[in-house]
Amino acid sequence: MEEMASAFSSIHTSPHLREVIVFLLSAVLVVPLFRRLNTSPVLGYLLVGAVIGPFGLKAISDVEGARLLGEFGVIFLLFTIGLDLSLERLGSMSRLIFGLGGAQVIVTGLSIGAIAWAWGNPPQAAIILGVCLALSSTAIITQLLVENGEFASRFGRTVFAVLLFQDLAVVPLLVMVNAISTGVEPLSVDLLFSIGKSIAAVVSIIVIGRLTLRPLFRMVAGAHSPELLMAMTLLAILATAIGTELAGLSMALGAFLAGMLLAETEFRHQVETDIQPFKGLLLGLFFIGVGMSIDLSAVLDRALLVGASVLGLIILKVTIFVGLGHLFKLPRPVTLRGALLLGPGGEFALLVIGATMISGVLDPATGQFMMIVAALSMAVTPLMLPLGQWLVRKVRSRSDPARVTFSTAASSDLSGHVIIAGFGRVGQTIAAILTAQKVPYVALDLNPLASSARRQSGRPVYYGDVERADVLEQLSIGKAAALVLTIDAPETAKRALTVIRDRWPDVPVFVRAHDASHSRELELLGATGIVPETLEASLALAGQVLHGIGTPMDAVNILISRIRDEHYMEIEAIGTPHGDA
Repeated sequence: MEEMASAFSSIHTSPHLREVIVFLLSAVLVVPLFRRLNTSPVLGYLLVGAVIGPFGLKAISDVEGARLLGEFGVIFLLFTIGLDLSLERLGSMSRLIFGLGGAQVIVTGLSIGAIAWAWGNPPQAAIILGVCLALSSTAIITQLLVENGEFASRFGRTVFAVLLFQDLAVVPLLVMVNAISTGVEPLSVDLLFSIGKSIAAVVSIIVIGRLTLRPLFRMVAGAHSPELLMAMTLLAILATAIGTELAGLSMALGAFLAGMLLAETEFRHQVETDIQPFKGLLLGLFFIGVGMSIDLSAVLDRALLVGASVLGLIILKVTIFVGLGHLFKLPRPVTLRGALLLGPGGEFALLVIGATMISGVLDPATGQFMMIVAALSMAVTPLMLPLGQWLVRKVRSRSDPARVTFSTAASSDLSGHVIIAGFGRVGQTIAAILTAQKVPYVALDLNPLASSARRQSGRPVYYGDVERADVLEQLSIGKAAALVLTIDAPETAKRALTVIRDRWPDVPVFVRAHDASHSRELELLGATGIVPETLEASLALAGQVLHGIGTPMDAVNILISRIRDEHYMEIEAIGTPHGDA
């Protein structure tokens, strides 16, 4: 009993131990719960912080200590963002990043800043509020695009380009917050001098980093010790962070520069994998610290104003992006879906608003209110992706002309043909094989320029959406020998298969699957044949390896055939009712 009493006593006396236990317990409980609800864990951390903070249960005694520890989460977040922003990548997407992304941040920031100034905020606070609320949630949106299989699509690339510029905008925004917090007036000579000094410090760090980082990492990697490579990564992050702090800038900016420097090296992917757990845990602690500064009871008294502000923020940002999308000649579906997804606020708004509150630039009451607005708008971000898909389908069905433009007489002549949905590399290969075997085909693709070019070269390729039943009817799907879905978007393939099976249950449908899990889902939806691309690529590569190390080709073919048959039998068993032979 005395030992147990001593243990509990040590919990109360050990510095920060209770805070660490509360944080780890929150992470273990909050993250799985919010992921099951398809909601960002960031909101869970904010809620936990508000509950356990000084305005709630007061479970954390050292609020400032927890907040300072959470700052390391921001450092690691900026480092991983820097890893994604190599100079080569920035150059390949420069028009979308610096053109569309820059216009979105500037126009939206000025609009929101003007509204904030009209509501009585000082110019410094209005500028900061405008820019930070113009930003969106990189973490949430990127995850949504990956999960929905649209990260590599034109829509996904467009949205990600805007997010990249927003991430870049955080750096000068943090410089501005740092300058204003030290008493420098916005748009003044002193601010310009401060920014110039910051640029000189950044250039110096980049030059030194380029000369030293790669040789140091090569030397450490030569020791073949994961621990030493991890230690070298932490040293690079903290050294550049301390360097920028000594120059009067934020430590987060130094971490960002370290990430950009390492993005150009061969160690980028290993470093990103090693640092991911640290970033997630420490960033969670940062958001808990932010949540501790939120007084929910004070904001609930103005619930209607909060709701109106969230809705107004999203409507304003959506309207501005729709106008910019038209100016940059983006396809209407990309513009509409991108506007909705980028409409809510992001985690950097919480970071910047919290920093301006601490520095005294922003009134605490206004800061708490705006953090609630930003957090609630983030909460609806996952809903924007399905909303955009639904809205695009509605707009298309009402206003778009028929996508398949051949005549009714021509379409009535189609019979015994194969419909290919998606005319990328896989679709073109299938078309070439069908042509060699004198099998007629007609193809659909959602790339208007590529579709037009292929039509002009004599190929039966049309701009069309395979998810639309009226488009498929124009292709005489009822008289087709088969339909092939080669789309590299798992969710789109599933939706298209559902439409086809509802209207034409007897048409054979062959589908390109992403992996085994996607194959099982397609089997349950009624696909006639499924080819998992990861399985076939793995089997082909394994076969070459076996043959290369001396295994006879006949033995390799037998082994690969047996593995392939076993895998497809497992998929077919998913769709077989219990009791069937």
